[in-house]
Order: sequence, then structure tokens, then C-alpha cells
Amino acid sequence: MNTLNILHVLDIRMLLWTSSQRDRFRSGYSARCLSRSGDGYLQAALPCCAWLYGGDDARMLAARFVWAFAVERTLYFVLKNSLKRRRPPECVPDYNRLVLPSDKFSFPSGHTSAALLFAALIYAVAPTVGMLLFVWACGVGLSRVVLGVDFPSDIVAGAALGWQ
Repeated sequence: MNTLNILHVLDIRMLLWTSSQRDRFRSGYSARCLSRSGDGYLQAALPCCAWLYGGDDARMLAARFVWAFAVERTLYFVLKNSLKRRRPPECVPDYNRLVLPSDKFSFPSGHTSAALLFAALIYAVAPTVGMLLFVWACGVGLSRVVLGVDFPSDIVAGAALGWQ
């Protein structure tokens, strides 16, 4: 068995284990809320508010946000639409997801990459808040696996992309 096959088997095992835990702890609602919090509204609202209501430092931060997210979203879009990894329900027989994803492919996780980038940008100016946001970003990534729309390796790739 080659390395990619081994990684795929491990990915499916972790996905199925996570699914069994979601049923056990009835974590679907919490996962939906966490996932929705990573939809991008927060990442867009903060720089807009900083630009509109802040001083020069806030505008500089807003410009950094715009530049970082422009790079991250471009890389995310190119990778996702080039690699075209199918989502778990299309790869794993009889697997059920809890939500309908917004697009067709799963690799890398866009929710995770955006959440981690947001946390990293905030950490650079407010480390305490940034640390809390890193915990939130990890929760966003985990929620995508719990909901059955991303594989664990999609989350790892999204985190690496967001960390840029």
C-alpha cells in the first residue's frame, strides 16, 4: 500500500470515529453553530469596522486583513478547484453529513484556513484575544469533520494554508 492510500484509510477511520462520537454526544447543534461562526462574516466585519471607525493603526490592520485574505482566498480557490477532492459522503459508502456544504470539493477546508488566518492576524496585535481565537479556529475545523463535510486532512491542509 502506498503512502497516499495509507493516509486516505487513516482519514476515513478518523472521520468515522468522529461521526460515531457526534451521535454519542449529540454534538450536531454545537458543530453547526461553530461552523457557521466560521462562514466569514466576522472576518469581513472586523476590517470594515476598523477602516470606518478606527484611526491610522486600525486602518493599517484593515489593509493587512484585506491583503492576507486576498492571498489566502486566491490560494484556497485555486487549490480546491484544481485538486477537486470529493467530500466524505461521495467517498464513503452510507456516510451521512449533517449540513449541505456551500461548494462541491473539500480540500483544503476553507472554513479552517480563514478562521486560522483571522486568529493569526489578531494574535499579531492582541495576543490574548488571538489565543482565544486559535481555540475557536480549531473548533471551527473540528466542526467541519463532525458535520461530515470535510475529512481530517482537509482541516490540516486548511490550517496550514491559513497559517501562511
